[in-house]
Amino acid sequence: METFTVRDLRERTGELIRGAEAGKLSVVTKHGNPVFVAVPFDDALLESGVRTSLAIKLFDEGTLTLAQAAKFAGLGIEEMIERTGAAGVAVVQQTPDELNDELDVIANHGRRR
Repeated sequence: METFTVRDLRERTGELIRGAEAGKLSVVTKHGNPVFVAVPFDDALLESGVRTSLAIKLFDEGTLTLAQAAKFAGLGIEEMIERTGAAGVAVVQQTPDELNDELDVIANHGRRR
């Protein structure tokens, strides 16, 4: 998530718009305090609404956990998982190293290294 100051809006409006078109959230601050969030206007926003769409994007960026995103959106975990998957966002987000560690555990019949 990128941060813009109110002053940046005059000088970097095009950058803010390009980011939104690319699906990126941006926060606009005044004197270091958040004033508003620029949320991309897309099909997900229209289908899910602002809170759910924002929660999914914040989860995808790693800003919120799945539980926090569900609470933010006012949804149960199961529904949040469904909405997140429908938006094309992986619910389980592991790095390749984490995935390899899990596969090692499975290969060793549950014994940790």
